[in-house]
Amino acid sequence: MTPARIMVMMGALLLIWLLSASLFVVKENELAIRFRLGEFVNADYDPGLHMKFPFINNVKKFDRRILTLDASPVPYMTLEKKPVIVDSFLKWRIADLTTYYKSMRGQEFKAGERLGKIVQEGLRNEFAKRTIQEAISGERTDIMREMQNRLTTQALGFGIEVVDVRIKRIELPSEVSESVYKRMRSERNEVATMWRAGGKEIAERTRADADRERTVILADATREAEKIRGDGDAKAAEIYADAFTRNAEFYDFYRSMDAYTKVFTSQQDTLVLDTDSDFFRYFKNQDGKAGKAP
Repeated sequence: MTPARIMVMMGALLLIWLLSASLFVVKENELAIRFRLGEFVNADYDPGLHMKFPFINNVKKFDRRILTLDASPVPYMTLEKKPVIVDSFLKWRIADLTTYYKSMRGQEFKAGERLGKIVQEGLRNEFAKRTIQEAISGERTDIMREMQNRLTTQALGFGIEVVDVRIKRIELPSEVSESVYKRMRSERNEVATMWRAGGKEIAERTRADADRERTVILADATREAEKIRGDGDAKAAEIYADAFTRNAEFYDFYRSMDAYTKVFTSQQDTLVLDTDSDFFRYFKNQDGKAGKAP
């Protein structure tokens, strides 16, 4: 390869390098600032290809997208002087790159610190005006709206646009939470005791009504049974009386045979009676009359 050819190639490489060093690209999700020997020159660059002077200009790029500042949980005092732990975050982005760079020196962590202090101060003031009940249940949306208005006003001076402010959760300190849980358990136990007492009272009343109804039913059944039994006894007595009037001698014989059947049921039975007793009159005479031979 000849020296002339080498010189041409070196010149071409130098030209390519100078050309690449003179160009920079700004992407859709980026913002860019151009400096001249370390001094701010321009920050108004649209996405695309732009020119700069090598060794004289340098370019610093920033994120155009929405950024998230997730603050650590911080304790605040409510109107009742009770502590609550608040976990919040905010969404922000660079609105004016020139102002942002001059106020924050282009440092994202510095912007996060400044915004975080504003959030803490604002939340402290907002919670100090409200009770725990208002902050947790009814006015959380109002707090976030007030915070966003406050941040929007102050952040514009830093070249920052606050997109959204949110409270993720509001919690009580562990010792306060335990006290609240104990009180809630005590209240639930009281309610449970009240319901148990009411249930026991209803059970006793139901049991008493059932016992009373059972007694009434048994009394009615006993009365009805006694009435039926009385009617049956009367009917039996009437039948016996009718049978006796029809044939008194047969009736006496039947009654005596029935008595013998019931008395002499076992060989071990022993009776001590006078042989002349009327009980044995049918043993002596088939007519059951004394003095006649069987």
